[in-house]
Amino acid sequence: MNKTWDELADYQPRVLKLLANSIVKNRLAHAYLFEGKKGTGKMEVSMLLAKSYFCENLQEFKPCGHCRNCRRIDSGNHPDVHLIEPDGLSIKKKQIQELQEEFSKTGLESNKKVYIISQADKMTTNAANSLLKFLEEPNRETMAILMTEQVHQILNTILSRCQTLSFHPIPPAAIRLELEKNQVAPHLAGIAAQMTNNLDDAIELSRNDWFAEARAKVIKLYEALTSRKDQAIIFVHTQWMPFFTDKELQECGLDLLLFLYKDVISIQIGKEETIVFKDLNESLRQHALQMTQLGAADKITSILEAKKRLQSNVNPQLLMEQLVLTLQEG
Repeated sequence: MNKTWDELADYQPRVLKLLANSIVKNRLAHAYLFEGKKGTGKMEVSMLLAKSYFCENLQEFKPCGHCRNCRRIDSGNHPDVHLIEPDGLSIKKKQIQELQEEFSKTGLESNKKVYIISQADKMTTNAANSLLKFLEEPNRETMAILMTEQVHQILNTILSRCQTLSFHPIPPAAIRLELEKNQVAPHLAGIAAQMTNNLDDAIELSRNDWFAEARAKVIKLYEALTSRKDQAIIFVHTQWMPFFTDKELQECGLDLLLFLYKDVISIQIGKEETIVFKDLNESLRQHALQMTQLGAADKITSILEAKKRLQSNVNPQLLMEQLVLTLQEG
């Protein structure tokens, strides 16, 4: 679904504010470089900027979303908006040359043209040099938007000709809200939003049956640690190890366990609104009363230490047994 200006401003307030000011003052740059991690909204903002550039009913700086130009950009059919993506593993010189040929023609409806280059760091040297010539002789009404997750791999000569806008990781609260809009259950939305700051990954994670089951396993271990201590080691042998079968999955399990103890501290310091396991609110409140803040902090330190040791060649079962014994103390 195409995002509105206000929705994207929640994700990237600084970027959207800069673009809004440039549109209002009629000072849009001829070339932008959007840099930031995957899932931070670079493509959505590129399309939004193209819509503002072509919109027939611009509302100060926001595109209307309903005019002929906005609708065609949304559907990928605007004749003067061109998207270039890697052909295989790279963007080739031929793709940039075809773009230049296209842009040497008069605009079909106006002289305005926008080209968007996705994964610009994947341009071959020849493609980058061809683009450089293009950027050096900008047409007054042509706008380039380059996107990259690897800004250090972009030629300095290209960087110097673009206005770089950095896209920051999306805040967990914004991801959580988006997941809930996508009909993800609140108890899964909260935890998925903490596991990644990439919206696409969070959506995928929250729809993954394995992830829902992993969350349930972690809650069971936590309950054993807090109220059925004699069963915790048995649980590690019979349920934890058969389920979290490799390092990556074990790290995910430890992350989930970490969030539970962080929730306990959040309650202790009066920040209950920030807890992740909201459906366990009542029992976490009880544990917050039974555990000292220092005790909860020690347990977090033990889990972080276990995560670190997991990366060396430690026997994972032995690691979990030692962690369980440490967490049971106090």
